[in-house]
Amino acid sequence: QVQLVESGGGLVQAGGSLRLSCAASRSIFSINFMGWYRQTPGKQRELVAEIISGSNTIYADSVKGRFTISRDNAKNSVYLQMNSLRPEDTAVYYCSGRSGLTSYWGQGTQVTVSS
Repeated sequence: QVQLVESGGGLVQAGGSLRLSCAASRSIFSINFMGWYRQTPGKQRELVAEIISGSNTIYADSVKGRFTISRDNAKNSVYLQMNSLRPEDTAVYYCSGRSGLTSYWGQGTQVTVSS
């Protein structure tokens, strides 16, 4: 088992930046897929970005060129740098890890972008 704890959310004006962090309770070296998802009320949770062990990354079309995901296995952490934020980026952001059939989720952190 691994616990994931997100931090770095908050209120920011449109055009601003935030950096989300996800700290794992143990090594994430063996967790192949680490990612960030987001969810707004009444909508399904959606993938924002994912990083595969190594440096392969996947981004939702809506965030390409604005968000950057990274992982630091030595610090058991994953990050999401969010630039040029838009009001439609407002959501609860969740850190996730997948390894085989096992998935891990954090409790989420609120990001609110004001216009």
